[in-house]
Amino acid sequence: MKKILITRRLIRESEDKASKLFEAKFNSNDELYSQSKIIEMSEGCDGILSSLTEKLDADIINKLPDSIKIISNFAVGFGNIDLDAAKKRGIAVTNTPEVLSDATAEIGILLILGACRRVSEGIESAREGGWKWSADYLIGKQLTGTRLGILGMGRIGQKIANIAKSLGMVIHYHNRSKLSEDKEQGAIYHDSIKSLFSVSDVLSICCPATKETENLINKETVEYFPKGAVITNVARGDIVDDEALIDALNRRKIYAAGLDVYKNEPNLNPGYLKIPSVFVLPHLGSATKDTRIAMGNLAIDNIEEFFRTGNCVNKVN
Repeated sequence: MKKILITRRLIRESEDKASKLFEAKFNSNDELYSQSKIIEMSEGCDGILSSLTEKLDADIINKLPDSIKIISNFAVGFGNIDLDAAKKRGIAVTNTPEVLSDATAEIGILLILGACRRVSEGIESAREGGWKWSADYLIGKQLTGTRLGILGMGRIGQKIANIAKSLGMVIHYHNRSKLSEDKEQGAIYHDSIKSLFSVSDVLSICCPATKETENLINKETVEYFPKGAVITNVARGDIVDDEALIDALNRRKIYAAGLDVYKNEPNLNPGYLKIPSVFVLPHLGSATKDTRIAMGNLAIDNIEEFFRTGNCVNKVN
């Protein structure tokens, strides 16, 4: 029986599944292992089931024991893993696509609603009490007729587009390539981010975190947006230059922001905390029980498939 290290706690159903298929080392305290601890714990193991909380860079990958043949990431993203370093070591890297698209798209819509309708301010006002209604009290942005720009029209982006259309939003998007008409469903394609941003009353960031997309929202690109635009991010924090977005929010170039992800999680840039129009969540994109079980089971299945066949359909390197 193959031995695997599971770096973080999984939902019980997934841990039970892992126990039946492998000799698994579990993280019973759900502590965040240091890099040295991961190297130590992986001794004698054939694979690692990792999560986004671990930064598996070239240094740690090069120090892993030779027995490690696969890293199965508990996420659709894999920006926490140095794919090239893993490939050079002959280590396969897999992810968990598709199973979290619905849950993440729901959070994407929540970010849009929360930012546009000033939900953070409303919650604080309601809790404080004593608020007085007036015709202009906490006036927000209505979604009907608003242009929604989607940066990255993959599975999650397409699901956000479908829900947003039902709310009366007009969909625009930028992708590495234009989608077929049946996948576009009337969405308008833009061949550059400048073109997309210039028509985005609201932007939903759904693209992967790569070297090309790092700090894609920056001091220059925020100026492409219409004045008073809203920026939301359900993808990865690395895509946004925090200082640039905070400055644009303070200048009212950008009206509001909705963030489920951000750099240095869980430590939010303190500049955001001073801005009432920022709606922030603690990375809840996939946080439903059904989705987390499906992710855990798929991460386990990826390892089982790899050792059974020598390959895996969800291999990303």
